[in-house]
Amino acid sequence: VVAIFLAAILMFIFPLMSLAERTDDISSLAVQTATTEFVDDVRTTGKMTLDDYEQYLSDISSTGNTFDIEVLIQQLDENPGMKTTQAEATKIGENLYYNMYTTQVEEQLYSKGRITLKEGDLVTVTAKNTNQTISQMLRNFFYMISGNDSYQIVGQHSGVVSVNGSTSKN
Repeated sequence: VVAIFLAAILMFIFPLMSLAERTDDISSLAVQTATTEFVDDVRTTGKMTLDDYEQYLSDISSTGNTFDIEVLIQQLDENPGMKTTQAEATKIGENLYYNMYTTQVEEQLYSKGRITLKEGDLVTVTAKNTNQTISQMLRNFFYMISGNDSYQIVGQHSGVVSVNGSTSKN
């Protein structure tokens, strides 16, 4: 009886776990690729449009998982002041960044349709799955690993905007 039970585990459960892990790896790669392409598009065009954002959400949702998306835009505010040093005559004052978080980004995208960025702004996007995949369920069952904060599929990318976004709507 024990031998039959062990044979069933070796023949069915471990291949199923391996297949589920591969599915998660493929989904993770797809999410990472979509996130990288989205952020790089924002960096090189200097703008984030509602169409691009919705296309990104569609791309990552095509993996069959649900995601928690975190978008952080740090807008450079060059604050010219009166201070200057002899060593660095071109820089006056200090540069500050003002943060826009996911809810603010989505609010502006849905109301105005776009966010225009300028050179030096920072963009960070992170996508983590919120559903439990088959691989996670099997792993939790066999290894007794559990936790609400555990996620298997993640995509993260950030970068500095390299051009000023166009303010015209063409």
